[in-house]
Order: sequence, then C-alpha cells, then structure tokens
Amino acid sequence: MSRIGKLPVPIPDKVQASVKEDTLTIQGPKGTLEKSFDRVVNIEISDGQISVKPVNTSRLAKAMYGTARSIIDNMVQGVVKGFAKELDLNGVGFKAAVKGNVLDLALGYSHPIAYPIPKGLTITVNSNTRIKVEGIDKQQVGQAAAMIKAYYPIEPYKGKGVNIVGEFVRRKEGKKTSS
Repeated sequence: MSRIGKLPVPIPDKVQASVKEDTLTIQGPKGTLEKSFDRVVNIEISDGQISVKPVNTSRLAKAMYGTARSIIDNMVQGVVKGFAKELDLNGVGFKAAVKGNVLDLALGYSHPIAYPIPKGLTITVNSNTRIKVEGIDKQQVGQAAAMIKAYYPIEPYKGKGVNIVGEFVRRKEGKKTSS
C-alpha cells in the first residue's frame, strides 16, 4: 500500500474544492483546475482535507491512489503558488523572443522555430537566452518545457542546445590525438 496515498491533502484557506462523481475541481487565487480520476479511487472532502482511498484491493487501485493523491496535492499547490521551469539556450547565435502568443526560437537551424504558447501558460524571455515557463498545471508546465527542449536537446560534447535548469547533463570527452 502507498504511504503517500494515506496522507490527506490539506486545503488552504483561499482554496475551494469540490468533487462530483470522479471529477475534482479546485479553485484558488491563481485559477481553477479540473481533473477526472479513475474510478478505482474514491476522493472525499471533509474537515478541510482531501483524502484518497482505493475502492478495492486490486493491483491497479493500490497503484493509482498514491498517484491520485500526488496529482491532487500538485493541483492545490498550483492554484496557490503556481509552477515554473527555466530553460537555458547554450550556443552561438541561439536566442528566443516572445511575439504575441508565439515563442520564436533561433537555434542554429536554417529557419526560425515558432512554438505556439498553450493556453494557461505564461512564457517570458530574459536576456535572449533564458526562457521561463509558468502556469498552474504542473504537467502542462513540464510538457511545454520538454517540447521546447526537444527542438535542440543539449549535446554532450560541446554543451550546445536547450537545457532545463536543474537537470544534469553528462559531458563527454572529445577525441584525442595521438602524437
């Protein structure tokens, strides 16, 4: 059984939560999030806390109720504080700019890359090489950061590419010449 799943999620003062069948809605100062969960978990709201319990003792129910609890905790954190990820552009001529609701990337290709900014996210660019992705949905923020990184992942020899701040990139040694 999950140890994380057993812990109830506290609801802060500024947050309202409601559950209807298998859909949980959480409203807070930064916005509203709604998520449907599998029917193998039971979500209850009582005494200012959200608790998740498995419906039966099946393997799927045991696996899903800890996951559901973590997702609910992230939803509560998102509507209160929000989530952010920063990306660094490393390379000669690599730069980014926000034009309307499109992120324009110059990553050394023969053409610029236009990434449409999804609804619910805010993308800002600092000093042409630092991109900040912000939003209330942790999954959406991480997905957007991963999609931007996928245009030019960091390469291990020179370190060129798009890097998510905080991720470790293993650098490799180049060829050696024999003398």
